Amino acid sequence: MRIGFIGCGGIANLHMNNLSRMEGVELVAFCDVDESRAKEAANRFKGNAYTDHKAMFDREQLDAVYICIPPHAHTDQEILAAQRGIAIFVEKPIARNLDKALEILEAIRKSGVINCVGYHFRYFDGTDLAKERLTGKTVGMVMGYWMGGLPGVYWWRKLEMSGGQIVEQTTHIFDLARYIVGDIVRVSSATALRALQGVPDLNVPDVGVVNVWFENGAIGCIANTCMLKMGYNTGLHVITQDLIVEISGVSTKFIEPNRTEEIRHQRNGHFYESFVFVEAVKTKNQSLIRSDYSDAVKTLSVTLAALKSAERNGEPVEVPKF
Repeated sequence: MRIGFIGCGGIANLHMNNLSRMEGVELVAFCDVDESRAKEAANRFKGNAYTDHKAMFDREQLDAVYICIPPHAHTDQEILAAQRGIAIFVEKPIARNLDKALEILEAIRKSGVINCVGYHFRYFDGTDLAKERLTGKTVGMVMGYWMGGLPGVYWWRKLEMSGGQIVEQTTHIFDLARYIVGDIVRVSSATALRALQGVPDLNVPDVGVVNVWFENGAIGCIANTCMLKMGYNTGLHVITQDLIVEISGVSTKFIEPNRTEEIRHQRNGHFYESFVFVEAVKTKNQSLIRSDYSDAVKTLSVTLAALKSAERNGEPVEVPKF
């Protein structure tokens, strides 16, 4: 199975490392606007380096491509891959605006290629167990968190490029909430720039809170900050009458009236999502994928609605339906 990469930065290298451990997978082509990064990856895996993804598609015979680029940089990468029948793995978030995401979705649907989006929280074994134990219970509310520091890359600090923390990072928590509880139909949000005013060329908020309403009647609050000088808290808490489930990046905790159980994830979410994607491509079985492109469009629409609400001073915004 011959795989290419568009974008050879941090998250791409994580995927490369995981894929290199899988039998029958060959990393053959690497494209990045920074030629040195493309060449570094190509030298490491004995592949070919490109700075133009169109040239890569024209010259390489690929079974799949990983697209790991900033939100604003999505143009025709997925569309060209789909038109060539190349399976697509896209890192979140899938685009900076909904129009581009819907254009890409249409191309994927027309082609029928295997497609996957990198929402790795869905692939933890602890997430499976959480869904199992919550079956049949009435979820009253959720509380979500992405609390940490400021990423170092320039584009992340520009709202017009990244969408800010809600769109680019906390998307994982919105997606996990949708996966565990159900679709979100309305949001109301507030954001502010409190501590990072002195950071050059930064125009993203450093704190934010989003109230969410689920289609099934549950409510929730998802908060984030990028102002910390330390790691703190990332995850989702799901509240029922007699069971609280806390999912983080390392474990899932189950709190009941007379017992508490914490189970560490045995499955690496990033590795397993790529393992499943490879199997789906090999077997041509889209049903193996836990987050396809069409579902990721729904998560993007929630985070973009949250941005719109913040621009309107917290006015509730209905999430578009597709």
